[in-house]
Amino acid sequence: MDKFLAVLRREYKKVVFKWAFVITTFLMPLIASLFVLVPMLIFSIEGDATRIAVADRNGLVETRVKQNLSPEKIAERAREAARESLKNVTATQSESIERSSKQIGGQFTFVDYDASGKSDEEIQNELKAMVAKKQIEAFLIVPDNISGKGVRFDFYSRKAGDFIVNSTIQDAINDAVRAQRLANANISEEKLKEINKGVSFSSIQLSETGESKGSDGGPVAAFVVAMLIYIVLAIYGQAIMSAIVEEKETRISEILFSSARPFELMMGKLVGVGLAGLTQLAIWISSLAAIVSVGAASAYMNEMQITIPEISILAVVYFFVFFILGYFIYATIYALIGSMVTSMQEGSQFAFPPIMLLLIGLYFCFAVVRDPNSTFAFWVSIAPFFAPIVMPVRILSELPPFWQIALAAVLNLITILGLTWAASRVYRVGMLMYGKRATIPEVWKWIRKV
Repeated sequence: MDKFLAVLRREYKKVVFKWAFVITTFLMPLIASLFVLVPMLIFSIEGDATRIAVADRNGLVETRVKQNLSPEKIAERAREAARESLKNVTATQSESIERSSKQIGGQFTFVDYDASGKSDEEIQNELKAMVAKKQIEAFLIVPDNISGKGVRFDFYSRKAGDFIVNSTIQDAINDAVRAQRLANANISEEKLKEINKGVSFSSIQLSETGESKGSDGGPVAAFVVAMLIYIVLAIYGQAIMSAIVEEKETRISEILFSSARPFELMMGKLVGVGLAGLTQLAIWISSLAAIVSVGAASAYMNEMQITIPEISILAVVYFFVFFILGYFIYATIYALIGSMVTSMQEGSQFAFPPIMLLLIGLYFCFAVVRDPNSTFAFWVSIAPFFAPIVMPVRILSELPPFWQIALAAVLNLITILGLTWAASRVYRVGMLMYGKRATIPEVWKWIRKV
């Protein structure tokens, strides 16, 4: 036992005290925080107001465009878009829409310009001169005929790269032209809006007992968890293989075998690197929780609505249980591969099948999230090699019966015992084999050897 603990401590320190571990452990949360906080800061910056002149010889569209670009009208369009996408707009979301709409609407200031009796060339020259004198930053030229095909509005601006302004103005023009065309056809705009108004649709999740329960962002959290498990298993599984190949290439394994049994060495290596992976994963999860909390607090202060998934303590416990099971399954496979090969180049070729198993399990998560109670979801969530990724996703989507979770854990534990038994036999012989890669018949002979 003392030798096992010595190997465990050595492997743990060997991984954790590397600069690469420290940098990746703390750099990842920093990058994630930048992706969350920097866009929020950027979009909270209010730009200077854009002074716009509208050249409308007929005077039919100009008034409607100005009305559509008012904060009240922008807020109305935003609320309609929110109702279509969110279906049920809460009071907090409505306040956030009002606030952002006032911010966007406050960016437009209209400068009067009389275009009657002037040609297109005269209008452009005069307005460009106003831009040169810094009297305006942009101008819009309204065509004489807005009823024909291929109608084009030309918008000249010194801020042509401002996609928010461009999109807002385009929506305002479309609404103004639509309203004028309806007026020309003697059709009531209000009546048409009433006819085109969509229905309210709400999707309510039911439990096994038929009770309704609201959606709490579980699918999003499920995919985040699946990606975390996939990344950590892929990284630390290959770390096991590289460590074994390194000891094999430097022939330090001969010295180690003289002081400890091969099984103790292999298990100490697996557990030590696994604890390093758990350390990094715990730091990442804690950092993610802190980033989400800071983002939610910042959003609350700015009257924005952010839905944070509710994850129970039991779900967290299940997550770590299946992460540990998945780690030992894939780490043992990589240990077996490292014992068979003679270099990292050869090991990289054999490392692809375990990665494919992880990817297949990740793809299965999409089907499981759509229907967590299906027969397919049941089988893939208990199957060895796939359960460590799929079952946590299924638990977050909808908690299955405990016996299914226990069955998945037992089946994967049996798989770990079988793989460990086989890998220890291959490790015992393969670590002392140099010069050539072991063949499948040779590996099978080592496993069967008593």
